[in-house]
Amino acid sequence: MSHTLYETNVQRVQRCELAVPGSSPEMFEKALNSGVDFVFLDLEDAVAPDDKIQARKNVIQAINDLDWKENGITVSVRINGLDTQYMVRDVVDLIEQAGQKLDIILIPKVGVYSDVYMVEAMVNQLEMQQGLKNKIGLEALIETALGMANVEDIARNGASGRLEALHFGVADYAASNRARTTNIGGLNPDYPGDQWHAAISRMTVACRAYGLRPIDGPFGDIKDPEGYKLAAKRAAALGCEGKWAIHPSQISLANEVFTPPAAEVEKAKRILAAMKEAAAQGKGAAALDGRLIDAASERMANNVVKIAEAIAAKK
Repeated sequence: MSHTLYETNVQRVQRCELAVPGSSPEMFEKALNSGVDFVFLDLEDAVAPDDKIQARKNVIQAINDLDWKENGITVSVRINGLDTQYMVRDVVDLIEQAGQKLDIILIPKVGVYSDVYMVEAMVNQLEMQQGLKNKIGLEALIETALGMANVEDIARNGASGRLEALHFGVADYAASNRARTTNIGGLNPDYPGDQWHAAISRMTVACRAYGLRPIDGPFGDIKDPEGYKLAAKRAAALGCEGKWAIHPSQISLANEVFTPPAAEVEKAKRILAAMKEAAAQGKGAAALDGRLIDAASERMANNVVKIAEAIAAKK
């Protein structure tokens, strides 16, 4: 094992993250009672330009008035891009008016680490100004060719600050790469396999190397639950901890995929018990159900048990 290790910045249960347009306040209470782990109230792509300012006011009111913590929900806000006129007031107004109840700011279309640094510097100053005791985290959307080209640098430099997670934004990523597809997160029949595999894998490796959470993004066809589940399973197989929902019907699908099954948890516990017994006998490996298990097996089993315990503690 290398002497250079990056521990997980912040551990949160994030099996599913529900996107809620800030311009649709009638959806806020439904999100509150949806059973989701995370909600991100959106000020960016889901909000028309003429509605941006009112959406910001709606979101601030929702953060303050609704009891998200009581329902076990982590509250995130996706701000507008750094290249827009709205971003500065998004950050300032959110923290000045609702900073004590805000958990995360999600930064869209991050291309270089400096994008994260800019927002982090603002949050640092505003937290001090407001005397906030809670530390507001940051998450970055990797959804452009530039962002993916710099994903390791973004993760490495962000890990020492507020950055907690990277999200894969498949739609803008496809547009940025001029990919021949109009599906959001679905497979292209002209491609022999999953055309998003390499991108998600690269982002996930960057996250795991530097202690961040990797989260898969949206799946656009809300009438295709099986397609959503298959996309979620592919992301989970690569190491993602969760996936977006753009409709409440997708929440239970994500929770199902990213919650370890009881049989898997039980097997993981048996591996840990067998390895503990082997260690007591001075052995570095053991046999379980006719298969060899060793220290790597123990690490994988620990991951499963820790996830299951975190989910159980949330309920």
